[in-house]
Amino acid sequence: MPSPHSVCVFCGSRPGNLPAYAAEARALGQMIADHGWRLVYGAGDVGLMGEVARAAQAAGARAMGVIPIHLLHLEQGRRDLTQLVITEDMHERKKVMFMNSDAIVVLPGGAGSLDEFFEVLTWRQIGLHEKPIFLLDTAGYWQPLRALIDHLIAQGFADRALRDYFTTVPDVAALTPALRAALS
Repeated sequence: MPSPHSVCVFCGSRPGNLPAYAAEARALGQMIADHGWRLVYGAGDVGLMGEVARAAQAAGARAMGVIPIHLLHLEQGRRDLTQLVITEDMHERKKVMFMNSDAIVVLPGGAGSLDEFFEVLTWRQIGLHEKPIFLLDTAGYWQPLRALIDHLIAQGFADRALRDYFTTVPDVAALTPALRAALS
């Protein structure tokens, strides 16, 4: 019997410069399907978003896409999803994605992915949730972010506990048991 868990994936609407980014995105989509989990993501069919979704759906996963109306054409919103939610704005998009998931995985991405990560991290920091947050650190992509967070702590703008609110994993192979344990 498939698990009812849903995994929110925040990631780039571009593929990035390294083939490893797309390969790990596809591996994540496959892994979500292999566990019978539902993918919750930004509904785009471009960049890493498209890679995750196509792999998850090809392997039989249910997929919920959430996209603001103004990005429907820009991100080539997928129409063949199990569920498609069209929101008024980006704020609503993040909230709907978060509320419909049990865990968050952040792949490489740009300003939007950073915004999504910091939003759920801040919500965790102020006690609004205890959902697990994972950074998929493909090819060391998130190391500068980790250094920035260490800097925030060192400069007295955040408590050391901030590091405990997310887990960094190098690849999907390492993410799999960590995510499975977090959702059990």
